[in-house]
Amino acid sequence: MTTWHRIYLVRHGLAAASWDEDTDPGLSPTGHDQSAEAAASLADLGPMPLITSPMRRTQETAAAFEKIWGTKASIEPRISEIPSPSMALEDRREWLQAIMVGKWTDPPALATDPHDLPAWRRETVETLLELTEATVITSHFVAINAIVGQVIHDDLVVGFAPDNCSITIIESNGEALRLVEKGAVAQTEVG
Repeated sequence: MTTWHRIYLVRHGLAAASWDEDTDPGLSPTGHDQSAEAAASLADLGPMPLITSPMRRTQETAAAFEKIWGTKASIEPRISEIPSPSMALEDRREWLQAIMVGKWTDPPALATDPHDLPAWRRETVETLLELTEATVITSHFVAINAIVGQVIHDDLVVGFAPDNCSITIIESNGEALRLVEKGAVAQTEVG
């Protein structure tokens, strides 16, 4: 019999700056409040392992879970923000917007990008398959989309707009992933 466990993908709280203003912003005061609410909503399920991307906004989101559960998050680069080419901050928004309207198999913006973004997507998904127990992951808009799209066989880079601190639930048995529930959806600014 296959044993499935849940993975709670928490999008980071509202950042203090957008993608074209800061390469690694922390959370805004609203983002800290959102993180506390998300942690409180899962408090009774833990403590459970907590994994965060190396970015400040996800680490600050994870801090709310660390405080409630008295644990320390592990940092995992494979669930970080979509890698972008080196460019001026003011050019990052345009690059990301071009990526977000594409498909993983043929996004026009990926053709000239130095990063292998489909490989990044695979590594992000593989990270979840390696987990052996219920886990909370604090991550990013595109990373969550990459995972959900792979699970439901949707080739769009952005298939839904997870709100800040929304919780998307995935189940894994180590060989396959399945979607239990998408997190709350909102219109989002890139950031």
